[in-house]
Amino acid sequence: MDRFARLPHWGQHELNTSSNSHAPDETDPAAPQSIRPRVGALLFLTTIFFTNFFARIAPSPLMPSIEKDIGINHSQAGTLFLVIAAGYFVTLIGSGFISSRTTHRTTIVISAVSLGLAYLAASTCHSLLGMFFGMLFSGMAAGLYLPSGIAAVTSLVSVQHWGKAIAVHELAPNLAFVMAPVVAEMVLGWFSWRGVMALVGLCSLSMGIAFAFWGRGGDFPGDAPALGSLRSLGRKPAFWIMIVLFSLGIGGTVGIYAMLPLFLVSERGMGAGLTNSILSLSRIIPLAMALLSGWAADHFGPKRTINFVLLLTGALTVLLGIVTGRWLIVVVFLQPMLAVCFFPAALAALSSIGPGSARNVVVSFTIPLSFLIGAGAIPALIGVMGNAGSFAGGIAITGGLIMLGAALSHYLQLSNPTGGGSNDN
Repeated sequence: MDRFARLPHWGQHELNTSSNSHAPDETDPAAPQSIRPRVGALLFLTTIFFTNFFARIAPSPLMPSIEKDIGINHSQAGTLFLVIAAGYFVTLIGSGFISSRTTHRTTIVISAVSLGLAYLAASTCHSLLGMFFGMLFSGMAAGLYLPSGIAAVTSLVSVQHWGKAIAVHELAPNLAFVMAPVVAEMVLGWFSWRGVMALVGLCSLSMGIAFAFWGRGGDFPGDAPALGSLRSLGRKPAFWIMIVLFSLGIGGTVGIYAMLPLFLVSERGMGAGLTNSILSLSRIIPLAMALLSGWAADHFGPKRTINFVLLLTGALTVLLGIVTGRWLIVVVFLQPMLAVCFFPAALAALSSIGPGSARNVVVSFTIPLSFLIGAGAIPALIGVMGNAGSFAGGIAITGGLIMLGAALSHYLQLSNPTGGGSNDN
């Protein structure tokens, strides 16, 4: 993550699409020269981000129970993840409209409180329609956080510590992948899936209220999105290629994670407890792999790293849908280890498809659309295939698409290639 300490537009403009005159200046003398005085405030924001991301992936280990309780099929279950992603997409793109009229800190409070209320409402649903609305509002509430969260994190410390601060903040989603199955299994031993969702809702609501009183960072307004900036990006083939590649990268991680419990329980006959244990343990090693992949991106260049990672991730995802028995367990562990290696290289490539002044614009348009496809459309596709009697087929098709992404990466042209002095174009 130290790479992003050298990308001022990543933090300064917190994923909005125009420069933020209200954001703290890089040389703000009020910012501490050490990260230590702000560790507590940084961990507070990281905890909120953990709850935010946890809420987005918690339905995955709960889905076998939700299916049985409210009487939905695999296709409808997959569509719920598309609904979450759609809500997340809308508010992530438009979060600047709220932060520009309030402050980033207020936007964080609104996001956490709204997410808590949405999850509490979803825990009382007894129909597919009710779950659709509950998941839609949950996704919308969650989408408000990230731009303002990044702005708050980077306002806490001076620019030379941004990389370390963001690295701490980014522990949240990785830990959420590990903890979601564990928490689900523990609470399901005492309550139904409704109890798990209610617990997550209460945690988010409490965190939002606590941040309103004691939270620090982000005490300045943001900027509303300037959608006209998309015109110049739309003329760059690399921009559209990166959207496809990010969609496949997210599909190989969040998308597969979302539907894996249903696949293992419904089509491979595993018990829910064993499935959640395997799902949690398989996400521990990827925490270290993500750091190793950052080294690979620097050494080999982002384009070569993306190509290699997508090729192997796609092959392992195909195997995930084909193999059975002990080999299935092996692949369940190997697939996420490779899949997470995509993001450091991809983020480096994303920052290299235009001038430095356009980095925040590129990120703000690429990530939401890619999340909609990778974390929404891909689980929905797998769910449709599962409803037709072949979860394995849906997962194998996803793997094939990821491998095609490796071929597409050959056409990626980077304006500022990196990686040991090699030309990555």
